[in-house]
Amino acid sequence: MNPPPYRIGFGYDIHRLAAGRPLILGGVHIESEVGLEGHSDADCLTHALADAILGACGERDIGHHFPNTNPDFEGLDSQIILQKAVAIAREKGYRIANIDTCIIAEKPKIGAYLDRMKSALSATLDLAPDCIGIKATTNEKLGSLGASEGIAAHAVCLLLTA
Repeated sequence: MNPPPYRIGFGYDIHRLAAGRPLILGGVHIESEVGLEGHSDADCLTHALADAILGACGERDIGHHFPNTNPDFEGLDSQIILQKAVAIAREKGYRIANIDTCIIAEKPKIGAYLDRMKSALSATLDLAPDCIGIKATTNEKLGSLGASEGIAAHAVCLLLTA
């Protein structure tokens, strides 16, 4: 059976904020007194994006490919996770057409970092910057995200047959 000419994937990730951790989003270090807690560098934007790509391929999520029970992945740069997701898509005969993402955070304000995130993801994905959407919003002070207890991200991607 021939693969479909395109596939769509969706990803979501969330991490708690914690003192003493660096804040990395989209492969970019963001000045902040708190960072995201996790086994890897906890880059929730990159994790959501990797899961979107893996989902479009019909694969299991990043927790399957990079389990948090494996000490080899402790502190791992999430751009490596994203590179693996891209490699899996290519192995299955797909290329990324475009991605769109949304970061949900009350603080710190990250608007000044969005262009750098786009540049970093463009390099990792080998994708033109104008094929990458990154938006930021707040949770209007509602729930745990609104109380600045964490940061979340949503991502979608479109894969085309290579």
